[in-house]
Amino acid sequence: MQAADVMTPSVITVHPDDDVSEIANLLLTHDISAVPVVDANDAVVGIVSEADLMRRIKSEAAPKRSWWLNLLGSSGNAADYVKSHGHKAGDVMTRRPITVSENEPLHRIARLLETHHIKLVPVVKNGRLTGIVSRANLLRGFSAHRVEAGSGGDREIRDAILKEIKKSAGMMVYRPNVIVTDGNVQLWGLVRSQAQRQAAQVATESVNGVRKIENNLGLIPQGMGG
Repeated sequence: MQAADVMTPSVITVHPDDDVSEIANLLLTHDISAVPVVDANDAVVGIVSEADLMRRIKSEAAPKRSWWLNLLGSSGNAADYVKSHGHKAGDVMTRRPITVSENEPLHRIARLLETHHIKLVPVVKNGRLTGIVSRANLLRGFSAHRVEAGSGGDREIRDAILKEIKKSAGMMVYRPNVIVTDGNVQLWGLVRSQAQRQAAQVATESVNGVRKIENNLGLIPQGMGG
């Protein structure tokens, strides 16, 4: 099983010039731990995580140093100051973040997350962001006990389901994810109503090759942004 089989394809992203306060609101509103920072070509140039924002908050709460102590400090203090006091994503982001390809095996991704103490990793293809794999995505993939034989067919089924859900009129699935194992489908994400949940079920049933559906779609909490 590879990254493309479990990744969340609809990724919330920000740009280097986006304001830090807006990014904090994004993390809170969408209940996510980090957002990739992309340029105009959707290439990943950094990532802003909860840890990056917490570093800024701690810095603002710390006692101010005298200007002459800052001058006597190492040249690295300038970079630290920008990261802890900056107001834009490009100031506070972690640069050159770890990324994986769509063909990266899940066990290697799990090792990356554990080794580098990170919660998610962007997935790129031809230099452009195509999805993210989080710890939750990995757990869903591992719980499926995927058999490698016939992986191509399962991936085609997954792509067809995501496409069908996306084009269905009046249906909005927030943070959709689909896991397919030998034609057995798991649906994940949030919808606005039971009717939309059923519509996603019907859309999945219409895809050739689907044998069984486990519909784990939940309802978006009232007042939460889409």
